[in-house]
Amino acid sequence: MTAHRLPASDLHTVWDATLPPALRVGSGDVVEFVTLDASGGGVARQVAAGTLACPEALRAEVLASACPAVTPTGGVAGHPLTGPVFIEDARPGDTLEVELLDVRTAAWGWNACRPGGIGLLDDRVPGPYTHFWDLRGGAFTDFLGVARVPLAPFPGVIGVAPGAPGPHRTAPPRQVGGNLDVRQLTAGARLYLPVEVPGALLSVGDVHAAQGDGEVCSTGIETDGVVTARIHLHRAGTGRARRTPELRATPEPTGLWREGAYVTTGNEPTLLDAARTALGALLEHLEHEYGLTFVQAYVLASACVDLRISQLVDAPHFTVSAHLPLSIFDR
Repeated sequence: MTAHRLPASDLHTVWDATLPPALRVGSGDVVEFVTLDASGGGVARQVAAGTLACPEALRAEVLASACPAVTPTGGVAGHPLTGPVFIEDARPGDTLEVELLDVRTAAWGWNACRPGGIGLLDDRVPGPYTHFWDLRGGAFTDFLGVARVPLAPFPGVIGVAPGAPGPHRTAPPRQVGGNLDVRQLTAGARLYLPVEVPGALLSVGDVHAAQGDGEVCSTGIETDGVVTARIHLHRAGTGRARRTPELRATPEPTGLWREGAYVTTGNEPTLLDAARTALGALLEHLEHEYGLTFVQAYVLASACVDLRISQLVDAPHFTVSAHLPLSIFDR
């Protein structure tokens, strides 16, 4: 086994099988990926420029993250991804197993919403809103003195290059992984990815310190990070071929659900409408019970509320339930 480290200077913003590898490794090797937050340091640069305010207690940490803007690969903007890593002997039809050994965050993170964005209820957002999170405690982060959210960091983007000619944008997840935003990809999990190109070309980025299932306002707690993974190559014919990302998850990494949940439901003709109804009711609950504004409730929900499909068989309505963990509150 050989250990490697990829700095955050080895970045690209698209998926493309023609990208030159930043590193070549063998099966069994360990790679440490140093990653930038989803904005590529953009939020920190706004603070440095004086166009965005942040808590004074975090100002020095935020300014330290104000790196130069990432150059879009081929002029195509996207998530700043560290890589790609070429795995020796990997061929189309093989399976790449990524064993996550450790995921670490920076000292601070952010999440945000804005009118016209991609969040579930952005049509109700009155103006841009960014919340800064203090991650220095390691286990929990405070939210406005109202709640304490446990940290469970994971890479939001992890995948290999698609076989189809590129470039491909990083926003949509694909059959070879990418922007999956699966919060269960914490340390100890194993991700299995179909290989479609020689060398697989693995890249990682977009670390979240915490996120609810659904990432409802379009951002988890976004942060710089360091993801350490062991790479295993499974040759075609030695096991079941994967055609889509699969993972073996650990038990819940924190006690987030130990006190149960407050649950709202949406019952609508489409899953999207059901999710919007359930989330809207939950945000009203947070506003009424805890004195939060709409946007404060919205970004908190994106960090810790799980959207779950409760039923798909009771036509003509689908049911989505929104689960708020009660353990985050002192009362």
